[in-house]
Amino acid sequence: MPLSLVEERQLTLTVLKAAIQALGSVAPGNLEILLHDLVHPEQSVVAIVNGHLSGRTVGSPILAAPEQDQGFKALMQATAEQQGCDPVVLPDYPTYLKGRSLRSATAIFRDSSGHPFASLCVNTDVTGLDAAMRFLQQLQPLGATPAQSPADEPADMALLMSEIIQDSLQRSGQGRMNKQAKVEAVRVMQERGLFIVKGGVEKAAEALGVTRYTVYNYLEQLRGAKP
Repeated sequence: MPLSLVEERQLTLTVLKAAIQALGSVAPGNLEILLHDLVHPEQSVVAIVNGHLSGRTVGSPILAAPEQDQGFKALMQATAEQQGCDPVVLPDYPTYLKGRSLRSATAIFRDSSGHPFASLCVNTDVTGLDAAMRFLQQLQPLGATPAQSPADEPADMALLMSEIIQDSLQRSGQGRMNKQAKVEAVRVMQERGLFIVKGGVEKAAEALGVTRYTVYNYLEQLRGAKP
């Protein structure tokens, strides 16, 4: 008898948890491996190795992901763009979390209906390497000022959502925002995963001074603008 979607997802999560447990037994201390259950974004982390790197534990929300995490872009692609049920993989991209420089990779898993339900993320802390590079740069003539490390991210879900919204507004031109600026703000919020969390659309609409239906229209516009 074929498995139901719920049984299929649970079996995949069980297999991935076992794989993470095995990898964690030999992973170096600067390598974080974690598994998200995308069906429950408010408490998405269901398995994690070396969570001290990000301060996350089992039960942490998906919005506590690193800055510039392209895993959300992969999730949007898996949801709206790519057909079938094959995993969507984003290999080796830079992120930042709690002042640390990371090299990250993400795999989004989809069930037989094509719906994304799990995300496997790998983050390697390369802060020490960056520090060594900065030391070597000091031996060079005066150059560019090193980029500042991002501030620590809040852990509370409401604070995480608020931080994403405020950052999106600032990037898009807070104040008198025309439609184009509002669409851009929604794009940034989407890339940072705001709309996969319950209440995200409503909070975005309130911050932008529009209705939630307008936010949905902006999202449709963004989907239509993609090549």
